Amino acid sequence: MRSCGAESLLDIGCGTGNLIDRIRTHVDRVTGIEPDAATARVAAARFAGNDSVVIEQVRFDQLRSPRQWEAITLVAALHHLPLVDTLRDLDRLLSPGGRLVVVGCFRSAGPIDYATGFVSSIANLVVGKIKHPHPSDQLPIEMTAPTTAPRETLTEIRCAAAEYLPGARIRRRLFWRYSLVYDKQRLRPSSGAPEHSDMPVRQRRPPT
Repeated sequence: MRSCGAESLLDIGCGTGNLIDRIRTHVDRVTGIEPDAATARVAAARFAGNDSVVIEQVRFDQLRSPRQWEAITLVAALHHLPLVDTLRDLDRLLSPGGRLVVVGCFRSAGPIDYATGFVSSIANLVVGKIKHPHPSDQLPIEMTAPTTAPRETLTEIRCAAAEYLPGARIRRRLFWRYSLVYDKQRLRPSSGAPEHSDMPVRQRRPPT
């Protein structure tokens, strides 16, 4: 993931911190929240001593913060949460000019979904064999957290996003996934009216 130019990022459902580890050098402050206690402990230990990363063992609906973040990410987490309420909360937590990035799961409900799922099944076997050529009788820690099946179809997700995150861009992906990118509008200083603009790319200061 390339630099998003944000000073602060909230990773919801951060797991053991794999995404945070990839993007923390591009963001000044990262907050990761994870509801599963065992997984959150692994993430907290992983970034112990790193003042720029904070891991909290908390559910999203328990997050009580008056602050906003310039970037918010969710990977395979949105389907664990009530869709409409969560989209509203995400918009509230995202600062004007900020960016929301979701890689989510959806429920198959049509010929295109099933055709893509068939291709994904084959690709999943191939990729799994390449990444894990030797069988193992123990799951990695990031795969031991509780899971749930997606409830909403891709059409339902598109409709909800169109209403609560206007302008969000959604694309179907392989492996039963979709991506959603939403850039929140800025407010014009003079009128208070929203003004759309892309998130600025900020040059990170070199270390001293």
